[in-house]
Amino acid sequence: MDLNSKLAELKDDYIRLQNDLDKRESVNQDTDPLHRQLAQIENEIADIRSKMRQKESE
Repeated sequence: MDLNSKLAELKDDYIRLQNDLDKRESVNQDTDPLHRQLAQIENEIADIRSKMRQKESE
């Protein structure tokens, strides 16, 4: 999978998880697992963007 496709997939996952988080918060359910998943996706997005910048500078 190329970096652009992976980035788009991660962004979609992030949006889906953010919506799930909003729903859970509205009914006072545990949100810690979702916060951890969002943080992990943020790290993956940052990593992919870094790789994309490296490729551009080559």
